[in-house]
Amino acid sequence: MFDTQPDDLAFETKLRPETLEEFVGQHSVRRQISLLIEAAKMQNRAAEHILLAGPPGLGKTTLAMIVAAERGVPLRLTSGPTIQHAGDLASILSSLTHGEVLFIDEIHRMSRSAEEMLYLAMEDFRVDVMVGKGAGANSISLDIEPFTLVGATTRSGMLPNPLRDRFGFTAHLDFYSEDELAKVVERAASKLSVNIDTASSALIASRSRGTPRIANRLLKRVRDYALVHGDGTVNLDQTAQALSLYDIDALGLDRIDRSILEVLIHKFGGKPVGLGTLAVAIGEERDTIEEVVEPYLIRLGLITRTARGRQATPAAYAHLGESAPSDRLPGL
Repeated sequence: MFDTQPDDLAFETKLRPETLEEFVGQHSVRRQISLLIEAAKMQNRAAEHILLAGPPGLGKTTLAMIVAAERGVPLRLTSGPTIQHAGDLASILSSLTHGEVLFIDEIHRMSRSAEEMLYLAMEDFRVDVMVGKGAGANSISLDIEPFTLVGATTRSGMLPNPLRDRFGFTAHLDFYSEDELAKVVERAASKLSVNIDTASSALIASRSRGTPRIANRLLKRVRDYALVHGDGTVNLDQTAQALSLYDIDALGLDRIDRSILEVLIHKFGGKPVGLGTLAVAIGEERDTIEEVVEPYLIRLGLITRTARGRQATPAAYAHLGESAPSDRLPGL
């Protein structure tokens, strides 16, 4: 996977679409959000609370920014891991202006006390704050301005039902098709004034794991390669060479992906392997494997989850040029 460095963040910010019309892909979600925004405008009220669920890099943060921009209100950004006390959330909520959009990334990682405070804020637009300690403690109810909460999560199953039920709309973002990703690449190239042909855009799209964020980052690396080894014009040969240099194979797998397959097949002989053991074997965090790497490998049918752990499929053996032993296939 690619680490998010400061220059990458600036790069991604520059390429973010600013309107729903400009946003590529997720057609159903775009239409649904557009309806929510238009209804809120017509009734002069805050838009419904929105929950965006899906793997990283599909546009959850961008959609939150678009909701605020289309509604013409400010946007406040924070994340679940930074809200570890109810007081942290109370401070944010009490400072919101009328109709403001509050975006909480990785909302499933909020503390339980903050979640419980959010229930009341989402429904009744007020918070209860405890003043004092011990027997002299007293609860004070504070009214807050009506706001729109946009929550993003990669693990929707970890959200408690009371919180999930308070969202007026839940959107499940899907991986992008290669045609959609090619449009993402072409749009980004236009924004960056990069001269790229259709075949090169299609090749980048085919290796972007169905994820716009990865497509944009691959374009950046291909652009750099074309600048160093040519005149900056991106052609098919340079694109293929750049992707090879960065170890991105024909399926879009990188070094970590192939390491997982090789460990499952060679080190553990094709037997099921627990997530913790797999993480230690390749030197990666469990969350990185489970939330970022594994979904794509499962989607391609290269690994499967069994009751005893992760296991390579015949397709994984074939991709690595290996023969799958019949007594090590999933389910046997």
